[in-house]
Amino acid sequence: MKATRLAIPEVVLIEPKVFGDARGFFFESFNQKAFNEATGTDLDFVQDNHSRSSKGVLRGLHYQIKQAQGKLVRVVRGSVFDVAVDVRKSSPTFGQWVGAELTEENQHQLWVPPGFAHGFVVLSESADFLYKTTDYYAPEYERCIAWNDADIGVDWHYDGVPSLSAKDAQGAAFKNAEVFE
Repeated sequence: MKATRLAIPEVVLIEPKVFGDARGFFFESFNQKAFNEATGTDLDFVQDNHSRSSKGVLRGLHYQIKQAQGKLVRVVRGSVFDVAVDVRKSSPTFGQWVGAELTEENQHQLWVPPGFAHGFVVLSESADFLYKTTDYYAPEYERCIAWNDADIGVDWHYDGVPSLSAKDAQGAAFKNAEVFE
């Protein structure tokens, strides 16, 4: 696998080694030892999630202020633009974002560490999105920053108005959001 640190170095784009021919393909989608070496972490994953969304659905920007979750995300059908925002006040990249297109064709994965808000928008007609988490979902600690917050300025690589859940439509302004120290 190839691991590339993005502009925020804790966020890592992972490109698995794919073996394919006319019959199909095979790749190792996760290996704990290789993941730890590539990311410089020693974290275990405790939960796997799968979501399906239609074109234009935007989910995020989500994080848990306690029981912070690291997320290893990938797309198995369709394509999304995936975003991580640093919400660690003591970080030199606080308030900055990075993103990557994840597709069923490129089979890339993105490591979003604890302390980051996460979101994605669906670029294809629909997308199946898988993610592993390092801690359990705890709705009482979940927070949401507005997807279109001007202080963060995410370029979602999507033309048009995205479809949002009621929760995401009520996302907090970054300047008012509860963040990590």
